[in-house]
Amino acid sequence: MRNWSAPTLTSLITYPDLPVSARREEILAAIRDNQVVVIAGETGSGKTTQIPKMCLELGLGCAGLIGHTQPRRLAARAVASRIAEELDTSLGDRVGFQVRFHDQVSENTQIKVMTDGILLAETQNDRFMSKYEVIIIDEAHERSLNIDFLLGYIKNLLPKRPDLKLIITSATIDVDRFSKHFDNAPIIEVSGRTFPVEILYQPLHDLEQEDDKEMDLQQGILQATEQLLEHGRQRIDGGPSDILIFLPGEREIRETADTLRKADLRNIEILPLYGRLSLAEQNRVFSGQNGTGQKIILSSNVAETSLTVPGIRYVIDPGLARISRYSYRSKVQRLPIEPVSQASANQRAGRCGRVAAGTCIRLYAEEDFTNRPAFTDAEIRRTNLAAVILSMLQLKLGDIGRFPFVDPPDSRFINDGFKLLEELGAVTKQRQLTAVGRDLARLPVDPRIGRMLVEANRLGALTEVLVMASALSVQDPRERPMEKRQAADEKHKAYADDDSDFVSLLNLWNLYEEQRQALSQGQLRKWCQKHFISWVRMREWRDLHRQLHLSCRELKMVENREAADYAAIHKSLLAGLLSQIGLKQEKGEYLGARNRRFFIFPGSGLFKKNPKWIMAAEMLETSKLFAHQVAKIEPEWIEAPAAHLIKKTWMEPHWEKKRAQVVATEQVSLYGLIIVPKRKVHYGAIDPKLSHELFIRSALVEGEYETQAPFFQHNRALLASVETLEAKSRRRDLLVDEDTLADFYLQRFAELNGAGIVNGKGFEHWRKQVEKDNAQALFMQQDDILQRSAAHVTQADYPDQLLHEGLKLPLSYHFEPGAEDDGVTLELPLPLLKSLPLARLEWLVPGMLADKCTAILRGLPKAIRKNYVPVPNYVEAFCEAVSFAEGDLYEALAQRLLRMTGMRVEADLFRSVSLEDHYRMNLRLLGDKGQVLASGRDWDSLNRRFSKQAEQALQQASPSQSWGRKGLTQWDFQELPECVKLRQAGGIQVEAYPVLIDQRTSVDLQVVSRRFEAEAQNPRGVARLLMLMSSEPVRYARKQLRNLPKSVLLANKRFDARQFEDELLLCAIMRTAGLAQELASEQLPRCRAEFEALLPQVKAGLYDQAVALDDWVFKLHSTLHAINKRLQGKINLQAVPVLNDIKQQLNQLFMSNYLTQVPGNWLEHYPRYLQAIEIRLEKYPRELRQQCLLSEQLQALWQAWSHKLAEQQNRDAVQPALLEYRWLLEEYRVSLFAQQLGTQQTVSEKRLKQRFAELQ
Repeated sequence: MRNWSAPTLTSLITYPDLPVSARREEILAAIRDNQVVVIAGETGSGKTTQIPKMCLELGLGCAGLIGHTQPRRLAARAVASRIAEELDTSLGDRVGFQVRFHDQVSENTQIKVMTDGILLAETQNDRFMSKYEVIIIDEAHERSLNIDFLLGYIKNLLPKRPDLKLIITSATIDVDRFSKHFDNAPIIEVSGRTFPVEILYQPLHDLEQEDDKEMDLQQGILQATEQLLEHGRQRIDGGPSDILIFLPGEREIRETADTLRKADLRNIEILPLYGRLSLAEQNRVFSGQNGTGQKIILSSNVAETSLTVPGIRYVIDPGLARISRYSYRSKVQRLPIEPVSQASANQRAGRCGRVAAGTCIRLYAEEDFTNRPAFTDAEIRRTNLAAVILSMLQLKLGDIGRFPFVDPPDSRFINDGFKLLEELGAVTKQRQLTAVGRDLARLPVDPRIGRMLVEANRLGALTEVLVMASALSVQDPRERPMEKRQAADEKHKAYADDDSDFVSLLNLWNLYEEQRQALSQGQLRKWCQKHFISWVRMREWRDLHRQLHLSCRELKMVENREAADYAAIHKSLLAGLLSQIGLKQEKGEYLGARNRRFFIFPGSGLFKKNPKWIMAAEMLETSKLFAHQVAKIEPEWIEAPAAHLIKKTWMEPHWEKKRAQVVATEQVSLYGLIIVPKRKVHYGAIDPKLSHELFIRSALVEGEYETQAPFFQHNRALLASVETLEAKSRRRDLLVDEDTLADFYLQRFAELNGAGIVNGKGFEHWRKQVEKDNAQALFMQQDDILQRSAAHVTQADYPDQLLHEGLKLPLSYHFEPGAEDDGVTLELPLPLLKSLPLARLEWLVPGMLADKCTAILRGLPKAIRKNYVPVPNYVEAFCEAVSFAEGDLYEALAQRLLRMTGMRVEADLFRSVSLEDHYRMNLRLLGDKGQVLASGRDWDSLNRRFSKQAEQALQQASPSQSWGRKGLTQWDFQELPECVKLRQAGGIQVEAYPVLIDQRTSVDLQVVSRRFEAEAQNPRGVARLLMLMSSEPVRYARKQLRNLPKSVLLANKRFDARQFEDELLLCAIMRTAGLAQELASEQLPRCRAEFEALLPQVKAGLYDQAVALDDWVFKLHSTLHAINKRLQGKINLQAVPVLNDIKQQLNQLFMSNYLTQVPGNWLEHYPRYLQAIEIRLEKYPRELRQQCLLSEQLQALWQAWSHKLAEQQNRDAVQPALLEYRWLLEEYRVSLFAQQLGTQQTVSEKRLKQRFAELQ
C-alpha cells in the first residue's frame, strides 16, 4: 500500500452549489468517524461527483485508492471525466477510470472510477482489496447482482480491514435496510431536487384487448406530448424544454417514434435512447439544442439513473419497464413488461427538475402509484446465481446460504445456480468445485461461455471459439438504425451463415480483421459506418478477445493453428449450452429442455430455415420465448458433453442371436428431450441377473444360439424328437414347459459356478472349462423333458415320408391351430406337381385317418348323420376294413358305409363337408434348389398356377439321356420306357413318363408327369413316326382315297379336308400297327429295334387299311348326313330337348380326331349308334314326353361321367372302367331307342349307376 505524505489535491478542492455541498461538514465528520456511512441523495444532489472530493479533503486517497463504482461503463467514464474536470487534472492522472476493455489509471491516481464488475473481478487476485483505502458503492439502489455481492463481500472484509472505509450512496434507497446490514451505520439524507417538479396523473383507459392497450398507450403519449408542448410554448422564462418519455423497450420506442412523426409535430426532433444504440445516435441525444426546436427523447430505463440527459423540462412516464427475471422452474431469463416501483417512478420524475421547474405526467392513476412496491426487487432475487456461486467457491467464502447479502436469495435460486454449474461440470453433486470449475472461475466471462472455451481447448477449436465467446460477452456490434433497417440487413447478409449465427459472428470477425489490417483507423471507421457495424463495440470485442486470450494462456490452453471444422466448433459451444437445445416441432416451434417450447428469434439467420436440431446462446421471453444466437447441431453431439446429465432408459431387453448377447433398446434423454430415440446396447452389464435368465431361456431353452457344443446339439435333437411326437399326435402334454427346461439349466449353472454368464462369449469359455471335468455336464435325458409316455405315437401311423408309386416324399408335422402349416405338410418338388394325385393326398397318414373320418361324419347334415351313431364305432370299422390310400377316400367311405348300413350316400356329399385345415394335406411346392415356391392346401389352385412351370421344370430335369427333343422324323433315340427316374429335384428323385407328341410334320420327344397323358398320346406319336418313315406307301394310299372328298362334304363341314385326310391315314397306320385298341400302350414299340420291326408291316398293310377305311367312313358319313338333314327341318318346339340331345350326342361322337382318338373296338360300333339315332328320330314324335325325360336322364349321366373323368385326370388316376363307362352310355342309348339292334353287353340304368358307384 502506498503512502503519500501530502494530499496534493486538497488545495484545489472546491464545491459547486449543490445540495450535497450544504451538508459538507456533516458528511466529512461521518466519514472521518465511521467505517461505514450511508448517504441517500435525491437525483441532482451531486453526491456522485462530490463525495470522492470530500474523501480527498479528509486526506484519504494517500494510503490507498478511493475506489468509486458505477453500475455502467458509460456512467463510469462520464463521472471520472466530471471529477477530473472539477479537480483541474487530466483524466488518467489523479483521477482515473477502468471499465472492461479500457484501463486509464496511473501510479498517480487517487480516485479510481470503475464499474462494479471490475472491482468484483479484482477480488479474485486481491481478496483483501489491499490497494483501496475507501470504497464508494454508488447507485446502490439498483441492487444489481454485482452491487449486492460487493456489499456482502465487503461486510465480511471490514473486520479484517479496519482501515478500509465504505461509503454507500444512492438516489432513492431503503435506508434502514443498508444501515442495519452494516451494524446500524450512520445515515445522511440529502435533498436532490434543485427545482420543484409537478406530478400529473393521467391514467389510460383499461381496454380488454392487448392490441387496443398498445394503441391506447400511443394515443396517451401523443396526447400528453401535445399537452406539454403547448405548456412549453406558453412559458415566459425561456430555456430548454425538451421532453423525456420513458418506454419499456426498443419495439415500443420505434412504435412511439412512428406515432409522433405521423402527428406532424413541427420543429421537433425525435430521438431514441437505449443501450444498443450506436455511439453517433447517443451523441445526438447529449448534444446541445439543434437550433430547429425542441427534442423529444424516447428512452428505456437507461435514462432513469445512469445517464443525465441535458435540457429535460418534461417527463412522460407510462410507468412500465422490461424487468429481467429468471424463472428457476423454466430456466429461462424472462423480460416481461412490468409496472415500475415507486422508487423508479420518482427517479424518472426527478429527471425533469434539473434545470428548472419541471412537469411529469404519469400515465397511470395515483392510487396505482401508491399500491406499487417501494423498490425494485434486487437482481439477486431475480437472476441465475451460477456466476456468484462459482466466485464464492473459488474465493472459499463458504455457504452461499449464509453469506451476508443485503437480501439473501431464495434457496430455490441457489439450488438452480448449483444445477447450472453441475450441468457445466463445474461442481460435483456434493457441490464441490471441480477442475473445470476452477478454470471457469479464472475466466472473466459467464460460466457458460467459459465452459465453451474449456471444451474448445480439448477439441482443438479454441481459436474460433475464443472469437465467438468474446462476441457473446459484449453487445452485438451490428447496428440497425431505425430509418435504415433494410439497408443494414442487406449489409449484414454478406457474412451471414445459413446454419449458424455463431459462424456469422466468426465471419464478421474475419472480415473486420481483414479491413483493420488493410485500412487506416479513419478509413476503418468509415467502413464500419458503411456496413452498419459499431466501431466502438468492435474495439470492445477485440479487447475482450485479447483479455480472454491472455486468460486462456494463463490456464495453459493452446489455440489451434489449423482451422477447426463446424462439428468441433459447435460441439465446443454445445458444452456450455446443454440446457438450451431444441427439437423442431410444427409451425416453427421447438421443444426444448424441461418441456420448454420456444421459437427462433426473427433476427436470426436461421429464422426461416428451422433446422431439426438447434442450440441457442440465450433464451429470452418477451411476447414469446425466443432463442437468440442459434446454430444447427446434430443430436449425436449432445451425449458426450452431457454424459453426467443424461438419463438412460432401457426397454425390451431380449436375447439377440447374431450378437450372442442380451440387448435392450436404450433411449437417451437430456432434461426430458429425447436425443437418442432407439439404440441397441448390451444389457448384461446393466442387469446381470435378468440377462443371465434371458440367456438361459432364449439361447439354450429356445435354441436361439449358434454353437457346435455337443450338449447343445444333443439337447436340441432330444427336444425336437419330443416336439415331433407332439405335432404328430396333436397334443401338448408330452414335453415339459419352458420353465422346467430353464430350471434345468439354472440349476446346472449354479452348481457349476456359472450364475454370472450373460452372453455367448462368456458361456463358451465357462463351458469348455466345465466339460474338461464332465463332458456331459449339460446333457439332458429324456426323463428330464417328458411328462408322460409317447409309446402310442408310432412311425407306422405317422411316417416321415409319403410313399406313392416309388416316390418318397418328406412329411413334416406341426401342431398350431390356425397356422398356415398346421397338420401334416408334404414337400413336393415342382416337376412332381402332376405326379401325385389328389386322391392320395386326401388319405393324409394312417394316424390321422380316424380323426378325419370322424370329422367328416360329424359334419354331415343331421338327417344323414343320425344313421352313423355312434360315429367312432363306424369310423373304427371303416379304418379296420379299408386298405389305406387305395383309391378315392370319399368313394371308399361311401362304399363301406353302404355295406354297413345299406344306405347310399354320394361321395360328393362327404367331399363337401367343411373340415378344419389340418384335415387337408398342406403342400409345400419346392424349386430346383429346395426353395419354397408356394404352399397351400388347395391342390387344384396350385396345379392351375404352376402347371406350365411344372412341365418346364420336368423338361429341364437331366436324366441319363435327354428327353427334350423336338422335330423328330425318325426313331433315332434308344428307348421309349414307360417311366424314367430323373435327377434329384428339391432333394427328391422324380419319376416322369416319356411321350412322343404328334406335331403333324414331326414328333417331339418329352416327358410328362402323369402316366395317363403318356398312355393317351404315345400311340398317335408312334403312328406319326411310322407315317413319316413310310412316305411312298402313304403317298400312294392318299391317291386311292376316292371317297374322301365326298365324306368330308357329307359331314356337313365338321372337318377340314386336309386334316381329315391326315387323320384317316394315321388311323389306317394305327390299325395296321395294332395301336388303335384301348390297350394300345401295351403294344407300343419301346426301342428302336421293335419300331424298325413294325415298320415293314405298316408299309405292306397301309394301302388295304386305308382303302377299306375310306369306304367305311363314306358309308358312315352318308348316314350322318341323312340324320343332319332330318335335324335341319321344321322343328316342334316341344321336341327341342330331344333334338338338342341328339345333336350333342353327334358332337360327342364325331370330334375332329375321332378316327384316331376313339379306340377301334368302339369305333366299329359307330354305324349301329347312328342307326339307333335314325330309329329314335322315327319314333320320337309318338313318344315325345317320354323321350324328353330320357334326354334329361342321359344329360345327367353324361355330366356325371365328365365330372368324374376330369377329377381322375387331375389325380392322374384315370380308370379303364371309367373309359369303358363312356361307351356304355352309348349302348344304353341303343337299348332305350333301338332295342331291336341289340347291345354289345347288357346295360340298364340300374347297372350304370352301380358301375358308376364302383368307380373311385
